Amino acid sequence: MLTGAGNLPAPRRHIIPKVAVVGLGYWGPNLLRVLFERTDVDVRWICDSDPARTDRLTRRYPSVMATQSLDDILDDARIDGVVLATPVGTHYELAKRCMEAGKHTFVEKPLAHATPLATELIDFATRQELVLMCGHTFLFSPPVQAVKSLIDAGELGDIYFMSSSRVNLGLHQRDVSVIWDLGPHDFSILLYWLEEPPTTIRATGRDSIVPGIADVAFVTLEFGSGLIANVELSWLAPSKLRRTVIVGSKKMVVYEDGTAEAIKIFDRGVEYKDPETFGEWHLSYRSGDILSPNLPSQEPLSLQAGAFARAISTGELPEHGLALAREVVRLAEAADLSLDNGGERVELGESLQSVTA
Repeated sequence: MLTGAGNLPAPRRHIIPKVAVVGLGYWGPNLLRVLFERTDVDVRWICDSDPARTDRLTRRYPSVMATQSLDDILDDARIDGVVLATPVGTHYELAKRCMEAGKHTFVEKPLAHATPLATELIDFATRQELVLMCGHTFLFSPPVQAVKSLIDAGELGDIYFMSSSRVNLGLHQRDVSVIWDLGPHDFSILLYWLEEPPTTIRATGRDSIVPGIADVAFVTLEFGSGLIANVELSWLAPSKLRRTVIVGSKKMVVYEDGTAEAIKIFDRGVEYKDPETFGEWHLSYRSGDILSPNLPSQEPLSLQAGAFARAISTGELPEHGLALAREVVRLAEAADLSLDNGGERVELGESLQSVTA
């Protein structure tokens, strides 16, 4: 299982945690917004190296204190947790500093830029009985959770393959490839749905705009069960698309994030009769109803913020924890290695199955 809770902090009395948001570039303001909208968390600090960003947001949220130095936050004994939305290469160092200061820590995906560093963060959080969470937002999405329920209930039958497209025009990152930027979303969803690690991974792509930084990649993951998943990632597309197709022996599903009908279940398939003679060979095509289930209209980012606040105040952790977050880092590393070696298949070996307290 890749969905274990991860580090297990000691139970604690219920509190409204006081938190700080560090990193106010693209994603940080979104995290700040949902945290402010919740009644179970109290935002006290914001931090960014660019004073123009903190100035703009303190005008919107005048109750917060602003700083350009993380030390100001870490020195504040009132702060229970820190939310990090900084560049990927800084995740390990900043998360380690926060936990060394005794702060519960939320890190935007991916958890770190290398598997050993992710493992070190998890082990440190476990020893110190601190909450460590990674921002795999889509795991809190009602449509993603609904597809998980369909798979677990066996309604799709044996899953043959999955195909995912996560493309848009921008935002090009300066320090990581599209694999590290967009890939963790699909990797985390696949691991959550399947509870099975891939055995091999291959990636091809190119650096179309910025030399040395791949902005398009096609990643193929093979699983021990025989399932194949293909993931298309790109910062170079005429429109934004977040679409996954799941083909099973009983039914098929199309999940398209951001649409009015996020899930469509197709009662369609192909039945094969093993022939005794060549003349008996035939396929039977089944085409039944298409169902679009009614789903809760809850913002995943807010649900994720609530899970972090709840973990700090009560010790209750989300089911999809740090084993999955570490596996996502491992898949991104392996995909990058394959890309650097011309699409060579990378054997993944044994997965990081679980994290225990």
